[in-house]
Amino acid sequence: MHATLPHTAEQIDQRLHETLQPVTLEVIDESYQHGGHAGANGTGFGTHFRVRITSHLFTDKSPVMRHRLVYDAVQDFIDQGLHALAIEASPPKA
Repeated sequence: MHATLPHTAEQIDQRLHETLQPVTLEVIDESYQHGGHAGANGTGFGTHFRVRITSHLFTDKSPVMRHRLVYDAVQDFIDQGLHALAIEASPPKA
């Protein structure tokens, strides 16, 4: 992936499915809400995302550790221009 291309919710969704085997996953591109904000690329997509994820891999993990797992999974997207990632991560309810 080239650094100037915006990322898509589908790319992030695929990566998180591959690495964290979520029970539920929602990836929302909120870039359009950040026009003119630092990190916005002017296209209205591909820079600011919200992730809502439930995974068994989060069981017995602190919120900080859950977020770290998500960040680790998408680190190369961050390195290539993903500017902001809001994370709502939880283990499945018993």
